[in-house]
Amino acid sequence: MENKTAKQLEEELLYSAKPVAELQPDTVALAEEFCRGYKQFLNESKTEREATALSTRMLQDAGYQLFEPGRRYEAGEKVYMVNRGKCVLAATIGREPLSAGIHMNMSHIDSPRLDLKQMPLYEDGGLALFKTHYYGGLRKYQWTAVPLALHGVLYKAGGERVDFCIGEREEDPVFCVTDLLPHLSREQNERTLRNGIRGEELNIVVGSLPIQDEGAKQKVKLFTMQLLNQQYGIVEKDFIRAEIEAVPAHKARDVGFDRGLIGAYGHDDRVEAYPALLAEIEVQSPRFTTLCVLTDKEETGSNGTTGLRGDYVFHFVQQLCAGQGADYVSCLMASKCLSSDVNAAFDPTFPEVNDRRNCAYAGKGVVLTKYTGSGGKSDTNDASAEMVAYIADLLDEAGVVWQIGELGKVDQGGGGTVAKFVAERNVDTIDIGVPVLSMHAPFELVAKTDVYMAYKAFAAFAAAEK
Repeated sequence: MENKTAKQLEEELLYSAKPVAELQPDTVALAEEFCRGYKQFLNESKTEREATALSTRMLQDAGYQLFEPGRRYEAGEKVYMVNRGKCVLAATIGREPLSAGIHMNMSHIDSPRLDLKQMPLYEDGGLALFKTHYYGGLRKYQWTAVPLALHGVLYKAGGERVDFCIGEREEDPVFCVTDLLPHLSREQNERTLRNGIRGEELNIVVGSLPIQDEGAKQKVKLFTMQLLNQQYGIVEKDFIRAEIEAVPAHKARDVGFDRGLIGAYGHDDRVEAYPALLAEIEVQSPRFTTLCVLTDKEETGSNGTTGLRGDYVFHFVQQLCAGQGADYVSCLMASKCLSSDVNAAFDPTFPEVNDRRNCAYAGKGVVLTKYTGSGGKSDTNDASAEMVAYIADLLDEAGVVWQIGELGKVDQGGGGTVAKFVAERNVDTIDIGVPVLSMHAPFELVAKTDVYMAYKAFAAFAAAEK
């Protein structure tokens, strides 16, 4: 029996994740190039509607055809479907029949933000403001004193659609939620961090000049409304028919002297949506039919007609099966799914919330997350050993640098993804994604090498031969 040194034994028997840049130095340049497109995607799709529209254009440019229910599609054909302007599905028909299963990749394109209330505009203290209702699990204090842009859609009486996007161009005005000055914040300082800013205090300043008419009762509000009417032809009642979101006005930026990180709004979860979409577009003649889903409403529980608690994705699969004469139930039983969503990256400033042995690190590759949930694995999909083994082997064979992760210490908190909603349809599902620093903040951080490894992982899954 060969006598091995401790170093040899460590290399053979022990495991620790290493940085992508250390394991594959050439990947740094590839990641840099890949992330140029990703940053552009972030800048052009700050809402789920914008992400859907941009993704649809990318699919059309790549030759995808609008899905026709009832039609039989042959191997290699590429189809897409849009759900209510907020979700997009894209599929490439595989060489195997649908009864052999589908390789599904599910990501979401909604992000935490401030939604305008349905009657948002009011005047107080010589200012015009918008009332908001925050969307998703954001930390409210982070959204004060930050330049904001308004994105969305509004329908006037009679059905005419008006699109909003104000605050993104250099010449545009921006908007802002105010906060107290430190000199007068003694009582506010006594609040808990959670309630340092309350939901009803997230009011956006949108105007300050009065209308030049002494007969007006609310001069600043009226002048603001007059400007909106002149530019968009709307009246105050039209806000009832609107979906307008306030999002950070800044662009995606490189972070660090080495430019190894990207800082931006909306990494969660467009950092998976973009590489998943590209992997789908690039796959040719796969063995198994591929299905890329960019969905809505994950940040609020995946409810409604555009969330994955609903049936829109599985109605699409049913219609695909019907066109091919395949059994829908057999298709789901044989399918596999990547629930492509972010995980928390270890933050050395706040080390106490993580188990260092089981958390993810920025720069060490894409993260496999066997389970999410909270406490005793409550409200989660817990991927089987077989599914973990399948994906781990697939990634290793494709040269993908990956790591394992969990969402903090057992009793620290927790969260969830769309994985459980897919798994409940009897589809083997596992969470995979990019580790994020400052998750759900207006400016989140990810490592470029991790984004690229996510793309490589998704491409390997789409092209898998087993």
